[in-house]
Amino acid sequence: QVQLVESGGGSVQAGGSLRLSCAASGYAYSINCMGWFRQAPGKEREGVAAIYTNGMRYYADSVKGRFTISQDKAKNTVYLQMNSLKPEDTAMYYCAAGQTVARPLSGAYEYNYWGQGTQVTVSS
Repeated sequence: QVQLVESGGGSVQAGGSLRLSCAASGYAYSINCMGWFRQAPGKEREGVAAIYTNGMRYYADSVKGRFTISQDKAKNTVYLQMNSLKPEDTAMYYCAAGQTVARPLSGAYEYNYWGQGTQVTVSS
């Protein structure tokens, strides 16, 4: 089992920044990919960014150039640095971890473990 704990959400004005953290514990060594997903009220869950243990990164088009995903393997922690935030970034953000992920952004079903979510609210 792997446990994921997110932190770092909050409320900011448009143009501001936030950094989300996701700390993994348990059998974290079995994970090969960690991702961030978000879901706004009335909308489908969307893959935002993902990173493999080999360092490969993937981003949704809507966040490219604004968001950066990174990992600290020693701490089993993944970060999502979010800059130039827009009101449309408002959503609940979830961290996910998978053992065999082939579709890092579109394959939410491939992730084995999920965090409880952290709210990000961007006001105009």
